[in-house]
Amino acid sequence: MVEITAKLLGRSVFVAGEVVECSITFSNSGVSAVRNGASVNKAKTAKLAWASAQIHCQCSVNETLVDVSSTGHMSSAHLTPSGSDTSFVPFKGEKGSTLMTTSPKILFCDLILLPGDTQTFVYSEVLPFDLIPSYRGTAVKYSYKITIGAQRFGSRTKLMRVPFRVMVVPGLTDTSFPAEETGDLRPSNPFHQKPVSETSVIDIALENLQTLTGRRGPSFFNITNSRGRVARFCLFKQAYRIGDDIVGTCDFTEASVSCVQFSVTLQSEEQVSESCRRKTGQGTVTTQYSKHDEFCLSTAKTHFSIAIPLTATPSFTTDLVTLRWRLHFEFVTSKVPLSERPEPKDADDSPVWQGPALLDVETMVWDLPVTVYATKPTFVNSISLLKTNSVCLV
Repeated sequence: MVEITAKLLGRSVFVAGEVVECSITFSNSGVSAVRNGASVNKAKTAKLAWASAQIHCQCSVNETLVDVSSTGHMSSAHLTPSGSDTSFVPFKGEKGSTLMTTSPKILFCDLILLPGDTQTFVYSEVLPFDLIPSYRGTAVKYSYKITIGAQRFGSRTKLMRVPFRVMVVPGLTDTSFPAEETGDLRPSNPFHQKPVSETSVIDIALENLQTLTGRRGPSFFNITNSRGRVARFCLFKQAYRIGDDIVGTCDFTEASVSCVQFSVTLQSEEQVSESCRRKTGQGTVTTQYSKHDEFCLSTAKTHFSIAIPLTATPSFTTDLVTLRWRLHFEFVTSKVPLSERPEPKDADDSPVWQGPALLDVETMVWDLPVTVYATKPTFVNSISLLKTNSVCLV
């Protein structure tokens, strides 16, 4: 038997537009046995007809929430041609529909491996810029895989898959890499070749992210209900990268309504497109992440900090689903004015204020939209649970 080992080089998280590289090793392990004190090699020479590799994006949906017939996507089972046992069909056996495939690349033809021989090939592919980010939601799932197919003479094709994650940065296209102006005013030398400075996709992506998420000035919001002002809320910016901390402040000094407690929750909203919904009036799927709770009675000013997990998916929209992010606030306020606290008569006076044993309260809810973008892939790769290698026997 021939053992195929595939391993992603570098990391398992990439930005659309980057180069994905995978090392693929074919090994014919010799199996030795000892008979009458002599070593006998049982392994045979292995002959592989061909091997190919290809990247594809697979979309699977929850049919209780998404009407598959209205999406217009053909399932992978319908796209699988006849005679696929001996041909290379990377999405064979996959659930859902295949949204994107790169051109297959042939690794070799007619490979002969003697017992104990090993051959390693490197598959590389440039990811298109106009991709959908990897996403594992309740209604829709988008996943990316490298599929390696190999066949021995007279045998069926064997497939193995290596998953990886894709993040998309807005504004990153193949036109983002113009020829660089050097600004050199010296006479040009026709016999001297100027060094070419290469700008990587990651460099441009980080510049775009810095522009999109840079602080432009704080935003202030007056939180009020029917009885008056509850608080003044300040958010320093409304665009973040995954892994960032969302920091805000609450000012109760000018409040006319007593706020007893407040909470802030980071939530994502997954909304299926209206034309693809299974039921009329179908709502959104809300997922909760980080949360901050605080009792704030008699508090003048306070702040909170909520982390966006690196496992989160940035905001995006497709023909099937839209993913949005928001801060969900809940303010618990008193329905009746509280007694005033006694003021100290002098520096040595320490007046005591006793709060009521029972308090008639009401809860008000407020949602503030925020935008979440991608981040540097090496940060996400540090906590990625995707397997970077896969093993298969042919």
